[in-house]
Amino acid sequence: LKSCANPCSCPRQHKATMVYGVIRNFQAALKYRGGWKGLMEHMYTNGDYPFKFGTYMGCDAAGNRYYENRVDYPFGQHRWVEPGDIHNYNSASIPPEWHGWMTSMNDAPPAAEEDYIGERKQHIISMCHSDANIDHNVGHQENIYNFHHMHNLTEVRSRGYGVGNPVVGLPPGAKDSYYTQPGSPYNDASIRPRVNIGDLDEGKGGGRPFKSMKWADRLRSPEEKAAMETEKLDAAKAAVEVEKANARRRKFAIAGRGAGTVAGS
Repeated sequence: LKSCANPCSCPRQHKATMVYGVIRNFQAALKYRGGWKGLMEHMYTNGDYPFKFGTYMGCDAAGNRYYENRVDYPFGQHRWVEPGDIHNYNSASIPPEWHGWMTSMNDAPPAAEEDYIGERKQHIISMCHSDANIDHNVGHQENIYNFHHMHNLTEVRSRGYGVGNPVVGLPPGAKDSYYTQPGSPYNDASIRPRVNIGDLDEGKGGGRPFKSMKWADRLRSPEEKAAMETEKLDAAKAAVEVEKANARRRKFAIAGRGAGTVAGS
């Protein structure tokens, strides 16, 4: 280790070096981001400091830009994404093909996937003749298009009452895109037509149909419920009076047949 000739000047020198490094970092970031707007956008989205610099690797259909720097950053931080829509972004906005590259599951970005496959298939040894139009092991791949580039379809749902979802761009009245289990009331194949068993206003032309007696009870007004209770009480009283009358008739009939007498007396 070198000893400093003037120890008092070392802290000042280090501080000046640090300030100079910050200024140079800002200058490089301004040039790299194309001005203050790009720099502020990068600070708003990534929040990284010192500002990240890397090689542009490509972009996806949503405008997300992907960068890589294996020299200045450790493994796990050497690849990053800058969102295309900075105001409505989450990790699910990254498509699967770029997600595999971001998590280092493969080294070839999707933009260079065809070149990578073309180079690797030169090393495939054909064991037998084939008339298939696929000459590599990856096979046929269909292009998948997602609603507003949202790969997590659980986010594409209405906010209720048929208003849609302006956050994700779902228009009013549009159907939700997320998967529903069979038997779910939100699954079209499981929705059964409503079958009514009556109408409270049937004598007035209809207006309050019900599909069960419990549903009918919910539709009745407090006055109607009170009237029904009164009718039940009157019917119960009438039933009691009828039973009393029947009991008296049975008693008189039994008495008329000599009930309470001893035979032969």
